[in-house]
Amino acid sequence: MDTLIADRIEIADLFSRFALLLDEKRWDDAGTVFTDDVVGRSPRSGDIRGLDTLVAFMRQAEVEGEHTQHLTTDLLVDVRGDQAAASANSLVYFYRDGQAPYLTSGLRLACTAVRTPAGWRLRETSTSVVWMQGAATFTTRSS
Repeated sequence: MDTLIADRIEIADLFSRFALLLDEKRWDDAGTVFTDDVVGRSPRSGDIRGLDTLVAFMRQAEVEGEHTQHLTTDLLVDVRGDQAAASANSLVYFYRDGQAPYLTSGLRLACTAVRTPAGWRLRETSTSVVWMQGAATFTTRSS
């Protein structure tokens, strides 16, 4: 298989793993998606630097009983050697067990992926909220 095609497939899988990591709250697997020196930007987190800080934020941001389903689409990947610029749209449903979603949001993701010895990982992520429908409940669980 052509190396460029293989890289694009692996980066597409990286976005899917990112979505599943969030949906399944598998914070201990964050190193399979992000580099140790990751920089993340979002309206909820501001700028976060480093894998441990990112994982701590994701754990702290959990809302008791809340689940998500991330659908990622329109992925664009520009591979240049061992680095790639990648962007996608993400539709996120927030729901509770057995109930319809109470919040839906449309996001735009812009990322830099890098080739590591373990495969492609996200080094930078930027999430922008394009729209939101429903009632946001951004309180966090108590520690």
